[in-house]
Amino acid sequence: MHKKIITLLSGFLLTSCVTSPTNSSLAPEEFSPAPVTTTTAWNTSFAKKKSTIDPAAMVAAHNQWRSKTGVPALKWSNDLTASAQQWADQLARSGCRVKHSTGTNGENIYWAGAAQRSNGTSLRQEITEQNVVDAWGNEVKDYDYASNSCHGVCGHYTQVVWKSTTEVGCGMAFCSDKAQVWVCQYTPPGNMVGKKPY
Repeated sequence: MHKKIITLLSGFLLTSCVTSPTNSSLAPEEFSPAPVTTTTAWNTSFAKKKSTIDPAAMVAAHNQWRSKTGVPALKWSNDLTASAQQWADQLARSGCRVKHSTGTNGENIYWAGAAQRSNGTSLRQEITEQNVVDAWGNEVKDYDYASNSCHGVCGHYTQVVWKSTTEVGCGMAFCSDKAQVWVCQYTPPGNMVGKKPY
């Protein structure tokens, strides 16, 4: 059973998935330092736009937040990356309507709209791996460890720092309106109802 948490902050839409306990036993993949290149077709004069996710930067951004709680570092998973990329592409094809996949992995989603210029035109924002993970990690301000509760939205943060999670893989896609969607998936999944993240 998944409980979805959605929030819109300053042009960024963040969603996280809260998962009921499961018995997941997925084998870890080796870390691959090669960037993940994605291609998303646009319905405009731009034939195709390419984006590259740097796995090392994405893992490092996650592990910065994890180190603050003393939990073990994450490793990159090519399997999770493929799954996350497929879902990001699906969301882009669906007009970037943000919703969670129905898989068994933990999942965080980040959406950023186009930047609006004063002359009425728009452009794609330059978003980094650090920007994405920091948006999730900054939810720590809404998390109360003693009561294991959120005072606002904090499910992205708790997934990032979930102690038993060992792997992450991410994908991203551009939308036809110059928005972008980033998807990270995690195994074993975090946000188990009634359990603390660390």
